[in-house]
Amino acid sequence: MEGNKIQTVERIKMNRKIVAIVGRPNIGKSTLFNRMTKTKDAIVADHYGVTRDRNYGAVEWTGKSFTLIDTGGFVPETKEFFESMIRSQIEIAIDEADIIIFLVDSKTGISAIDNDIVKILNKTDKRIILAVNKIDEPKDEADVHEFYNLGIGEPIGISAMTGRNLGNFLDLITEDMTLDSESEEVTDTRLKIAVIGKPNVGKSSLVNKILDKEKMIVSNIPGTTRDSIDSVLKYQGEEIVLIDTAGLRKRKKVRESLEFYSLIRTLRAIERADVVILMIDVTDGLTKQDIDILIEAKRLHKGLILAVNKWDLLKNKETNTARDYEKYLRESLEWITYIEIKFISVLEKQRLFKILDLAKEIKARRSLRIPTAELNDYLQNIIRTHTPPSVNGKFINIKYMSQVASDPPVFSFFVNEPQLLKENYKRFLEKKIREKYNYSGVPIVFKFLKK
Repeated sequence: MEGNKIQTVERIKMNRKIVAIVGRPNIGKSTLFNRMTKTKDAIVADHYGVTRDRNYGAVEWTGKSFTLIDTGGFVPETKEFFESMIRSQIEIAIDEADIIIFLVDSKTGISAIDNDIVKILNKTDKRIILAVNKIDEPKDEADVHEFYNLGIGEPIGISAMTGRNLGNFLDLITEDMTLDSESEEVTDTRLKIAVIGKPNVGKSSLVNKILDKEKMIVSNIPGTTRDSIDSVLKYQGEEIVLIDTAGLRKRKKVRESLEFYSLIRTLRAIERADVVILMIDVTDGLTKQDIDILIEAKRLHKGLILAVNKWDLLKNKETNTARDYEKYLRESLEWITYIEIKFISVLEKQRLFKILDLAKEIKARRSLRIPTAELNDYLQNIIRTHTPPSVNGKFINIKYMSQVASDPPVFSFFVNEPQLLKENYKRFLEKKIREKYNYSGVPIVFKFLKK
């Protein structure tokens, strides 16, 4: 690594803003989250502490989009930590989110905890939206006026349960956001790699070894990496941006706080990256947290590498050990077949730069453009041997296809009855495209259009 140019760079501005819902428990945060994301991902119950999973999702409204986080998922079960936990979550939201929704309950009125939350919010210049929940009917609007007394701006009455006034609420949230089609930043063609994974799997150590410089604090205690730092590495004549996502501040000792803080940093890093390296510990295997990260990276169409660290710790390795372990991983990840898998040891410096080489290859594959004529010759060969099955006597004809975008690759298929094309045939088409063209590690997007 001697002679490589290494420097710290400023953050690249994210296009998608992060909006966090904060407030005391049992006021409808999870219900609002579900309503806004059009999902039922958050668990909803009548007592606090029930939502303990990571709850985040994409919200799209009138051509604008943002990431929404339900902080209710980080409230601990034990009441002793209740007040400190709320304070911790709100402080983190203030640090990391772009917009904060302060949700209050019209039925119970202003509580002492609400006033305490206001004291925290008054210390920031972040944008705060005060939402008064459970305004289910026009007659309930009078209940909104009480919340002017909080002194943090004009409250808006909504109903998370029924969706009442949700359109005006979303207009308010997105009023300063740019349209998705207009939000591109100045193009940065450098390869950007996000190193992702749960605490103590070796993320910072990997970055340090690659940079050959101790830029981050490395410890066996999760949460000791103080900041997420971008570094530029000059490798084989090209600049590569490494995004270290450990980013857990030492000041918060409570597990749920670290989890929440880590989540926000991880979401930001995944959005910014071209290629995501998910590190796992060979002795732990895949965890639910790892799966959550992969789901998000897949949703955002990122290049993917699964780096299995601490391979040196496996005793009695045999010729087929790596093959068998990879088989276990691929069976667990059958829904994301394109992921690349590499076995590494950060401690022993084994195959670390193969990871960089592979990330560069994935970046090149993401940019691959295939001529339309070539694609259609191949498509006709596929259709001749495997005709799409008819549905209710209707013959399905795929007339032609073209690649309409790259980075990631997007292919449009023009079909007489696209709505009748079965999912298993769509998966078959993807498999055949991947057999012909090397898109390993790369997501590809198919669109089926009426023609």
